[in-house]
Amino acid sequence: MPETARSAASPARAAHAPPDPRRWKALIFIAIAQLMVVLDATIVNIALPSAQTDLGISDGNRQWVITAYALAFGGLLLFGGRVADLWGRKRAFVVGLLGFAAASALGGAAANPAMLLGSRALQGAFGALLAPAALSLLAVMFTEAKERAKAFGIYGAIAGGGGAVGLILGGVLTEYMDWRWTFFVNIPFAVIAAAGAYFVIREPEGGLNRSRLDMPGVVLATLGLVSLVYGFTRAESDGWSDSVTVGLFVASAALLAAFTWVESRVKSPLLPLRVVTERNRGGVYASLGLAVIAMFGLFLFLTYYLQIVKGYTPVTTGFAFLPMIAGMITGSTQIGARLMNRVPPRLLMAPGFLVAATGMLMLTRLEVGSSYTSLILPAQLLLGLGMGTAFMPAMSMATYGVQPRDAGVASAMVNTSQQVGGAIGTALLNTIAASATTAYATSHAAGVTTAAGAKALQLQSMVHGYTAAIWWAVGILALSALIAFVFVNTRGQDGTGPVAGSAGGTGAEAAEGAGMPAPVLAH
Repeated sequence: MPETARSAASPARAAHAPPDPRRWKALIFIAIAQLMVVLDATIVNIALPSAQTDLGISDGNRQWVITAYALAFGGLLLFGGRVADLWGRKRAFVVGLLGFAAASALGGAAANPAMLLGSRALQGAFGALLAPAALSLLAVMFTEAKERAKAFGIYGAIAGGGGAVGLILGGVLTEYMDWRWTFFVNIPFAVIAAAGAYFVIREPEGGLNRSRLDMPGVVLATLGLVSLVYGFTRAESDGWSDSVTVGLFVASAALLAAFTWVESRVKSPLLPLRVVTERNRGGVYASLGLAVIAMFGLFLFLTYYLQIVKGYTPVTTGFAFLPMIAGMITGSTQIGARLMNRVPPRLLMAPGFLVAATGMLMLTRLEVGSSYTSLILPAQLLLGLGMGTAFMPAMSMATYGVQPRDAGVASAMVNTSQQVGGAIGTALLNTIAASATTAYATSHAAGVTTAAGAKALQLQSMVHGYTAAIWWAVGILALSALIAFVFVNTRGQDGTGPVAGSAGGTGAEAAEGAGMPAPVLAH
């Protein structure tokens, strides 16, 4: 049988195959793995000061504990997604989990800075294999619309709230045990998820992509994404006008442009352009990346505000984020999952981002003496509800309508938009906050004559900087809502067409236009 005929027939068989009776058990282990990856992005932040003192890491090198993970994870995501399509998602999932556990054990046992930094880079590399495999397993295992909504509701809640869980867990482990346990805690997560996946998950047939690996694409994408993530990371510490920072951005633009050119011409591309040029998925990737910029900035500012300005302990700070987690779980599982098959996704995503922007807008009123219960708590609830409601259909739409053989790389694009968004959010908003803080302190320094006054000015300047950056986050979330409303034009995940008055089509229709069976991943 010709290759094109086989590739068309296999997805068709997969689309009509009966659902796996163990898919809900499989979801448990996929959720555990996703929680481990997401919370690892923040759990180490709280432990970093203790690790720095214990291992003698210099102030100049401490950022590499975070940066080493971000560079490996962000740079290798597309490669990891393609490997999942080539090997099979179950195999990539299990290998990623076991590798992540081994890297975490190495980090927990680190005897010097080099050992710790190496373990973080390994964590990022195996996370880049694990994360797209987890999401693509959901995409190919849950194809019925209502079940898909529930599964992605759970996944979206974890993706949105896992970072805040990491703050809580990191605070508890660091304060009551030892910073090394922020690494060791990953091992039981990974072992349980890997064992469960090995015995429970059964990947549908016909979803593998056996095409030759696009090595030029791998090299260009990896170097381009690493340059982009490192550029934003360096901008935070050395400034936007630094020659190396500018050089990294120029190199990233050139490498990613070359990557796009190569992908449009090779027979078996690393990232088939059809995955990102379909308007619904493209809109999801863009709006999700922008929303993560705002979210990462908020985690950073609220953590500093609560600990430095309000004097909270690490544990108390972690628990102070619980209302946001509760809001995300409610928005994702009770609002997004229940309405996703009744209203167009854009009518969940756009209002969700606007509700989150309203919560962010409340935080622009922060002052040194602001009350947690009357200002921060309700703002977090709105943020959580809005993000949970928007993240849930976004996670599902990001892989809707793609061929099963492209599910891994489509899932990798979700993680790439989040990872790059996180790097941009941390660097961009922190730079804005720092500039506003300096300007406020300089303009108000003349009237300060006592130590107490200097301390009060310092705190007031910090809060002014936070609110200035949060205003930008409000605008970013509003832009995210606009992009979601304009570009995500499908009526739903039942294969129906675009909403009235919109141009373009759904992922399923795009697949049909390209000569592919549709719908592929949903009915």
